[in-house]
Amino acid sequence: MSCALLLARTHGLDADHVSTLEVPSDPSVVSRARAHATDQLAAWNLDDLAFSTELMVSELVTNAIRYGRPPIRLRMILQSTLTCEVADASSTSPRLRRARTFDEGGRGLLLVAQLAENWGTRYTRDGKVIWAKRARRGRAERDRRR
Repeated sequence: MSCALLLARTHGLDADHVSTLEVPSDPSVVSRARAHATDQLAAWNLDDLAFSTELMVSELVTNAIRYGRPPIRLRMILQSTLTCEVADASSTSPRLRRARTFDEGGRGLLLVAQLAENWGTRYTRDGKVIWAKRARRGRAERDRRR
């Protein structure tokens, strides 16, 4: 009989690299979530990511308000990548779909998927977290360095 022992080492997140915003379940506060993201990126000297990150945050928060359940929380994590997470109390899976030409909605996750290097869903005891990761440098800066 053989045994295997798995050891995992976790690293705590430095408080300077995490930003959290509690989001009321009200569509009028999406602009506050965008402003929070932009302000945090400025504090991290990542202004070049502001436009695309603001759009990602807007879509993720809007979807949580529209299809999820409170409480809703936006969290931004700065490590080797920038991660934007939106948690809500619903376990309903998000669906990536392609909207038809005249549809008024249905493009949010598709936009997130195009802006992020990686995205997904993590289920928790209390609901789910939709996350999107991207490089710390924006496309314009990466192109200049080539």
